[in-house]
Amino acid sequence: MNILILGSGGREHALAWAVMQNPKCDKLIVAPGNAGIAAIATCADLDILNGAAVVNFVEENAIDFVIVGPEAPLAAGVADILRGAGISVFGPSAEAARLEASKSFTKEICDIANAPTAGYGHFTDADAAKAHIRAQGAPIVVKADGLAAGKGVIVAMDLDTALAAIDDMFGGEFGDAGAEVVIEEFMEGEEASYFILVDGETCLPIGTAQDHKRVGEGDTGPNTGGMGAYSPAPVLTDQIAQKAMDEIIRPTMKAMADRGTPYQGVLYAGLMIKDGQPRLVEYNVRFGDPECQVLMLRLGAQALDLMQACAEGRLADARVNWADDHAMTVVMAARGYPGAYEKGSVIGGLDALPESSSEMCFHAGTAEKDGQITATGGRVLNVTARGATLRDAADRAYAMVDRIDWPEGFCRRDIGWRAL
Repeated sequence: MNILILGSGGREHALAWAVMQNPKCDKLIVAPGNAGIAAIATCADLDILNGAAVVNFVEENAIDFVIVGPEAPLAAGVADILRGAGISVFGPSAEAARLEASKSFTKEICDIANAPTAGYGHFTDADAAKAHIRAQGAPIVVKADGLAAGKGVIVAMDLDTALAAIDDMFGGEFGDAGAEVVIEEFMEGEEASYFILVDGETCLPIGTAQDHKRVGEGDTGPNTGGMGAYSPAPVLTDQIAQKAMDEIIRPTMKAMADRGTPYQGVLYAGLMIKDGQPRLVEYNVRFGDPECQVLMLRLGAQALDLMQACAEGRLADARVNWADDHAMTVVMAARGYPGAYEKGSVIGGLDALPESSSEMCFHAGTAEKDGQITATGGRVLNVTARGATLRDAADRAYAMVDRIDWPEGFCRRDIGWRAL
C-alpha cells in the first residue's frame, strides 16, 4: 500500500521509520519531511493545513492511507476533509481535536465525564485573570487556551511569575492561542504519559512514557517541548493505568461520543500521579514528541497495523505485542533553546551512527545543504535506543550522542533520572 505521513518533525521521522518496517508499505511519502526522513522516504512539498490540497495530492499519488502527525492540521479539519473524500485517515476530526486545541473545552468535557483533574478558571480578560491568581495564591499553573506548540504552559511557583504570564499571554506572546487563558490549581506528584488508540468505540492502550519538559538537568529551568523521554514509565503501574482508563479515558471518550463527536485516532493523556491516584493534566490528540520516538522504537512494524485498525474501526480485534524492553530518547537542541537560538549550523558524525531496530537517530529540525546536514530548529535530533533495561538503553543513547560532532548543540545528561 502507498502511505502518506503529514509532518516534518522527530515524531514523523519515528512514524516513518516504524511504517517502513512493515512489509505492507510499498511506498512512503512524507510531507514536508526533513533531512533524516529523506534518507528513508520520499519527501514532498505540500501545504499540510490545506485539506483540499492534501486530497488532490492523495489522488494524484494513489495514496491508500494517510497518517496525520502534528496537531495543527487536525485542528484545521484536514482529517475531516480526507474522510469526506472517502480516504482512509489516522487522526481525529477537528471537533474531537478540540481536546487539545482548547484547554477550556477539555475542562468542560472532564466536568461532564466526572474525570479527576485540577480545579480551574477560564478567562478572556487579563484583570479578571490576575484577580483570580491573587485570590488563589501560588504555586499555580497558567495555560494559553489554544495551540502553542507545547510552550503555552507556565508553572508559576510565585505570584510575580504567574502575573507576568498573564501579561505575556494577553500581550500576544503565544499569538491567538493566548487570547484566552485557563488557570489551574498546581497538582503535586509525578507526571507520565499514557497513549491509547480509539476508533470511536474501542479504547486500546498502546504504551506509557515519561518525558522531561524542563531544559536543565534535575528538571530545572524553563519548560520546553521536551528534552528527552523513556518508555515504559515505571510510575504508571498496571493498576494506576487501569484506574486512568476507568475513571478518565473511557468516561471522556463516552462524553465525546454522546455529544456526536466520537474520537478516532491516538489519544495522549498526560497524567499527574500521587498516592496511586491519577489526575488528568492535559490531552493531546497526536503522538507526543519526543514520546513517539521511544514508543515507535518499541512497537516497530506493528505500529502501522494498529493505526490502520484504528482508522477502520477494527480495534476490538487488535492486540499490542510488547517486548519486555525499555527505550530512551535524548533530545539534542540548539544552544539557547527554548529562547533565541542560531539556525544553520552544520552537524557532523551522523553517518557513523548505528541504524538498527535498537538504535536510531531521528531528525526533528534538520535540512540538507550542499551535502551537509544543518540545524533548522530548536530541538534538532532525537537520539534513541532500546535495551533490556533502562540503563542499557541510556548507555546506548548517550554513546551515540558522544559520536555526534555538533558544538552548537546541547543535551541533558540525566534523561530517565527518576527511574534510574
